[in-house]
Amino acid sequence: MSSKTPEKQVPTILSRQIVAKSRLLRIEAIDLKFSNGELRQYERMQGSGRGAVMVVPLLDKSTMLLVREYAAGLHNYQLGFPKGLVDPGETPEQAANRELKEEIGYGAKTLTPMKSVTMAPAFFSATMTLFVGEGLYPEQLEGDEPEPLEIVPWPITDIDGLLAQPDFTEARSVAALLLLQRLRGWS
Repeated sequence: MSSKTPEKQVPTILSRQIVAKSRLLRIEAIDLKFSNGELRQYERMQGSGRGAVMVVPLLDKSTMLLVREYAAGLHNYQLGFPKGLVDPGETPEQAANRELKEEIGYGAKTLTPMKSVTMAPAFFSATMTLFVGEGLYPEQLEGDEPEPLEIVPWPITDIDGLLAQPDFTEARSVAALLLLQRLRGWS
């Protein structure tokens, strides 16, 4: 059963203006005309356009690796999977392997894409590709983190325990975990 509806006509962009800009993001005001004639102004954050990646690294058949790092938006430490932006000239797979080496000190022989996801698509244009990393081998690259990340091994058999952790709240990490659980048939 498909929930796909007939293709809708996207609104016409009448004008665009950058209203704020930072090192990582641009906020753009767009004036739109919808197919029924309605006019509206929306604001949206434009990411770099290169995308981002997240990897669920499987150390072995029974252990996955997470990182605990500072989350400025919440001003606390959060537990999640290694992630980062795709650098200019990189493929998502190359970025995923680089992020693993920078954040947990391992590369992956195999990176399997699970799904590309968006975050708050009503006003944010960023896409992240979620991967499973397997066949890990030790290799460290210097990252851009201001402090060493805490690497947290977690048993694959304790997904419910991970979901119950008060510092495991990032939606993309939760989505990656549940996608992997579903793809692998883990209960």
